[in-house]
Amino acid sequence: MKKLTIMLALALGTLSSAQAASTYNISKEWTFTHSGSGYLSEIPAFDAVTNTLWVAGVKGVDVLDATTGGFLQHIDTSAYGSINSVSISNGMAAFAIENSTRTNAGIVQLYNTSSRSLAAGTNTFNVGALPDMVTFTPDGKKILVANEGTPDAYGKRIGSSVPRVYGSAANDPVGSVTIIDVANRTVAATATLAGVPTSGTHIRTNTGMDFEPEYIAVSADGSKAYVTLQEANAIGILDLQTNTFTNVVGLGAKDFSLPGNTIDPLNNGNVNFINANVKGLYMPDGIATYDVAGKTYLVTANEGDFREDDGDRSAASSLGATGDLANIRISNTDSSAGDLYAAGARSFSIRDADGNLVYDSGDILDKEAFARGIYDDGRSRDKGVEPEGVDLFTLGGRTIAAVGLERTLKGAVALFDITDPTKVSFIDMIVSDGDLAPEGLVAFDIGGKSYLAFANEGSNTTSLFSISAVPEPGSAAMLGLGLVAIAAMRRRQQ
Repeated sequence: MKKLTIMLALALGTLSSAQAASTYNISKEWTFTHSGSGYLSEIPAFDAVTNTLWVAGVKGVDVLDATTGGFLQHIDTSAYGSINSVSISNGMAAFAIENSTRTNAGIVQLYNTSSRSLAAGTNTFNVGALPDMVTFTPDGKKILVANEGTPDAYGKRIGSSVPRVYGSAANDPVGSVTIIDVANRTVAATATLAGVPTSGTHIRTNTGMDFEPEYIAVSADGSKAYVTLQEANAIGILDLQTNTFTNVVGLGAKDFSLPGNTIDPLNNGNVNFINANVKGLYMPDGIATYDVAGKTYLVTANEGDFREDDGDRSAASSLGATGDLANIRISNTDSSAGDLYAAGARSFSIRDADGNLVYDSGDILDKEAFARGIYDDGRSRDKGVEPEGVDLFTLGGRTIAAVGLERTLKGAVALFDITDPTKVSFIDMIVSDGDLAPEGLVAFDIGGKSYLAFANEGSNTTSLFSISAVPEPGSAAMLGLGLVAIAAMRRRQQ
């Protein structure tokens, strides 16, 4: 019996290896083209109750059959303003809608996903200005809204110092997170960031605007939310027991002069990845969380962003840069001669719950896009492929990160195995003909099968891909040998 147990353990170990060494079948299931003046494809959300996809974009939400991509209904929200985000939990959809005067309070509306109409009871809530993203906590008990609070007019430059300093913006609404109690249908709190302790480095505070919440991810236990403050190059940590921010973490900078961090800094029709004497501020847009061995990790898409009026952006030549770096666009509120900082890290990263960097994808995204003929050299001086959004899913016992790339010549989503945050591996890059500029993405299961949907702002399309794990033939054969050995051992024992 002892020998049998050992052989069984070996076979199970082989099975584990087979799963770890999986390859993946990726297949496009359908593409839906959104139509109608002003209707766009930006943010998708999946409803497990009705197996439908709800795709938000400016004037409303298109509801699609998730299996076939068939159109079911358009929900027009244009009477209230522009819709920026949708999230779904337990048969309830939350819409985040900015006011037509964007510095005024926006609203969140709740819809029943079965009737596809406004939910019974209180279904509309006033939130902060420019609600840019909405999400539920994992238990569905709270709705969190990232109110970006973009100003009407940005602050003007003060003096002539370098790096530049800008004064306060005019009519700048406070950036905040609104917390809605779903059961009681009330606004439980509005969390703001003024006076919150800070840590880390390279928090941008002299840009002429305050902290502007961009995106929210919630820990698996629902105790904390992590809020990207993109323009500030920071993440706010929100305690959901007290509904207050406890810390703002500066994310530092990535050194593009180091091995594995190459960039192409020139829009010259000749893609050439080099180590450049410039750093990139991470400035993430999308964020997701997952747990490993009881610890929470943050996964960020490091897009980078400047003020809407580009007042904080300049060509590096303005600070004396020449040659390959002359035209790269840098942050003039962070850069000085010989010490240049660009927006974005052209990567995705994994950090621990305190914001410490655990992994960064280096130059993988740009180079994999180039290898597939979809790298857009017209974006080289800016932010490369611009990782925009990220979603996580589990497949074959592995945790997979899907990273949407906003600036490629075709729609592209990169897949990475992040099961061990210290040993990340690139899996593949989905390249989707007919799609362009994925803005949002969502992974989900139907009937035990895994799917990834992404909404493409540039092409106004939504596409669905199925993804399945395929054990390596060699690993499967080894497993078979182990099982044969077990059978032989049993026969000898009889």
